[in-house]
Amino acid sequence: MFATQDTILKLLTLCALAHSITAYALQEKSPAGASGSAPLDPSHKYLIVRGESPASVSQEHVDFDNAATLLLQAYKSQQTTAPDGLEECSAPSHKPTFSGYDYVILLGMLVISLGIGIFYGFFQKGGSSSNEFLLGSEMSIFPVTLSLTTSFITAIELLGNPSEMYFQGTQFVLIVIPMVLVIPVAVKVFYPIYFKMELTSCYEYLGIRFGKEIRILGAVLYVIQMCFYTAVAVLAPAIALSKATGLDTKIAVILIYVVCVFYSSQGGMKAVVIADTFQAAVLAVSLVLIVGLGSYYSGTPIQVFQKAAELNRLEFFNIDPNPTTRHTVWSVVIGGFFYWTSLFCTNQASVQKCMSLKSLKLAKIALGFAILGLIVVFLLNFYTGLMVFNHYADCDPLTAGRISATDQLLPFYVINTYEHIYSIAGIFVAGIFAASLGTVASALNSLSAVTCEDLLVNGMNIKISPEKGATYAKWMSLGYGIASFGLVFIVEHLGGVLQATLTLNGLIGGVTLGLFVLGIACKQANTKGAFYGGLLSLALVIFVGVVAQIASVESPPLPTSIEHCDCHVNVTNILEGLLTESMNPIKQEGFTSWPIFRLSYMWYSMIGCLLTVFLGWLFSLIIDFNQRRNVLKITGKGGIDNEAVSEEVFKSDDSQVQYTTNSTITTTTTTSTAAVDPIPIPATTTTTTKETAGIQGHVNHAIRIDDE
Repeated sequence: MFATQDTILKLLTLCALAHSITAYALQEKSPAGASGSAPLDPSHKYLIVRGESPASVSQEHVDFDNAATLLLQAYKSQQTTAPDGLEECSAPSHKPTFSGYDYVILLGMLVISLGIGIFYGFFQKGGSSSNEFLLGSEMSIFPVTLSLTTSFITAIELLGNPSEMYFQGTQFVLIVIPMVLVIPVAVKVFYPIYFKMELTSCYEYLGIRFGKEIRILGAVLYVIQMCFYTAVAVLAPAIALSKATGLDTKIAVILIYVVCVFYSSQGGMKAVVIADTFQAAVLAVSLVLIVGLGSYYSGTPIQVFQKAAELNRLEFFNIDPNPTTRHTVWSVVIGGFFYWTSLFCTNQASVQKCMSLKSLKLAKIALGFAILGLIVVFLLNFYTGLMVFNHYADCDPLTAGRISATDQLLPFYVINTYEHIYSIAGIFVAGIFAASLGTVASALNSLSAVTCEDLLVNGMNIKISPEKGATYAKWMSLGYGIASFGLVFIVEHLGGVLQATLTLNGLIGGVTLGLFVLGIACKQANTKGAFYGGLLSLALVIFVGVVAQIASVESPPLPTSIEHCDCHVNVTNILEGLLTESMNPIKQEGFTSWPIFRLSYMWYSMIGCLLTVFLGWLFSLIIDFNQRRNVLKITGKGGIDNEAVSEEVFKSDDSQVQYTTNSTITTTTTTSTAAVDPIPIPATTTTTTKETAGIQGHVNHAIRIDDE
């Protein structure tokens, strides 16, 4: 009765398509203004309207569903055993697991990382003050460069980039272009400011430029961002590895956090940088080894690119101007530029490592080489995805049921393809763990710096001596490690919040970048304008991002094949999907259908940055205008009886007067010079005070950058 699974699949697909087309044609023939579908002719008894509304389901529709259900049940009963003795793809009799060699390699990497923390925490002299613990003492350029590189490589990207190439194509490869474009911005604009101010936390700049409130705002945003991001950065690869390798998720998470918390809290910045250097070597060996073996087992580069071209995986010049398209030249390059700028220039984990070097010149060199190293790693990672696609071009493991999520693709490939080669799986998993260790350790150390410098000392006015600073930082690192570990198990039960958390990371980074750009580029920006503009921008972009994640439909993957699988593919799940899936496009209604909620996620950082700059500038102008008007009203009523304060002062562009509720008027004029420091200190200042009925004015100087 049942010939083959392909015959049944094609039969049901054609039936569903025929019924949907007929139903659509009948609906199109309905009289104008008529509600519902046109009456069915008796001869069309089994041409069912699959697209009809749930409130008007016809008897024919019910009959078709019943018949299809019986057909599917009969098919299942006939397929209890795989034909020709083939085993089920989704239930293989043999599942590759970690061998003893693999565990030795993985544990060895973790033990060495622990040893680095023990050495710098208990045997190495130094680290007794907060500056030495948080910044190190004049670190050398080579380890800092490698540490910067590993800071930007997360386990999510190592697993996600290959699956992106496999299922969506190569348009995302252009993300390496904005990495290069960020270098001149970082070395010419941001880092000269940080080094001239000799900052420990980059948010000190916001405090100097705008005031205490904006510094605290930037620090709080960073703490929230990194706590959730570290939890996701550990959980996501742990789940993927557990599904593909059998390694228990909780064991993976516990190992990563125990090691990270120990060496980051005991050894400080030196231990983090040296451990990152070792972990970068492990990661590099892992990537190169997989690509090298893949050239033998999965095809040469020529074969890989030929297959990718034949099956439409190569795409580099999608210039679609529609901002809702997931990946285009514009979204990847322009949106990626803002994303990488926020990571390289206004992220405390990056800034803190560059500040551990002796001079600005060394920091520029380290940052440039770190970005070049990052580009090489990403390109290897992208090529790995195409290599895996060539390997599974005729039997997609996701469709066949061998894996249940796209992020499991690369671990599944490594474990199954190189099972007979001892220690390869261990080296690969060690590389994934190394990426997670580097991300979490850098985050914990930077969170300690932000909490001590920005929240305790500046925000709460707690005086911490340099001797006690290191102790405070160690406890802060330990506390954040425990908090992030607890968030892992909360995030684990929320399921879909993983993608939302990653989006939130980009949104917060964009707003933070906007605050820095506002301070550097807008002379008119003031404290209240930056504060209100930043908060409103944050609320708007988070609202847009969260609604977009809830309402959006994921982009369908490119076609894959299961024609030549060496196992039996159970197609019953596919058939069930065809029977239950509506053939008509789903129409979104309400405000969630607005185009802004369908924007590509690559634009979020840019939107957050530009919106913060615009609103902060606009609010600053409004506040400054109101302050000037209030001052002029009061002086116009009572006159100005102090000869030192003339009306010309209030009209001068060089004078900025702000209204508050104290009892003095202070006017300041500045004399510009050829070169000014980026710190807002005027070259010459003339100040005059007038006691009046409760008014005070003060200067709001903008940051100015030296012409390097």
